[in-house]
Amino acid sequence: MSARISRPMVALLALGIVAAILALDLATAGAPDLFTAPSAFALGSGAAPTGAHCTGS
Repeated sequence: MSARISRPMVALLALGIVAAILALDLATAGAPDLFTAPSAFALGSGAAPTGAHCTGS
């Protein structure tokens, strides 16, 4: 008979792994500076693109 892990235990393990990854990232990189972070919803800078296939040149 094989040991089985219940669904709630799997969910708790998954959340624990995600929390550990977030904590490790926060510990290594530090908290983000909200005053210098780019906006969460950017509609573009207004500058024309250059040097890419979409410029047509």
